[in-house]
Amino acid sequence: MLYTDDKVSYIILGDIVDAKTRKNLSQERKQKLSQIKFSDLPLDLAVKQVKGNGKRVLATFEDPNCTYCKKLAKELRGVSDVTIYTFLFPILSPDSVEKSKNIWCAGDRAKAWNDLMLDGKTPATANCDHPTDKVLALGRKIGVRGTPAMFFADGSRVPGYMPAASLEKALDKGSADVR
Repeated sequence: MLYTDDKVSYIILGDIVDAKTRKNLSQERKQKLSQIKFSDLPLDLAVKQVKGNGKRVLATFEDPNCTYCKKLAKELRGVSDVTIYTFLFPILSPDSVEKSKNIWCAGDRAKAWNDLMLDGKTPATANCDHPTDKVLALGRKIGVRGTPAMFFADGSRVPGYMPAASLEKALDKGSADVR
């Protein structure tokens, strides 16, 4: 992030921090700029899982070969009352593309995803129309650069892994802002 005066006589590189509160104002601005409109996500291109009443929502972009995505799957196992939309975002290897296609073409996509992420069970080879190219384009459009990437109902973005306690807080905050 760059800061300048109105004549561009000076350029400041780095974060601006409120000295009194120690709040990183640059980080807040970056988070605001990276938000999306959750309702604009094409959720039909994602693997859907509903846990409990499903009232809280989370969209993730994940690669089937991502170690932190597997860690995230273990954390999500203990989270309830959430609908999870997983966009298969195969960016790590050609094998990721094949696994994503096979998961999408499975009879039970959520089961195939969880079998792989939680138990290491590779999905059976399958063939069907799959949205891989559309999901990759969507990820590029909204600035997903790594996996996992999470989006909450309020549009906030978290790049990377979060433990269950932090996920619960973010889900509650994101859902409260939308209601």
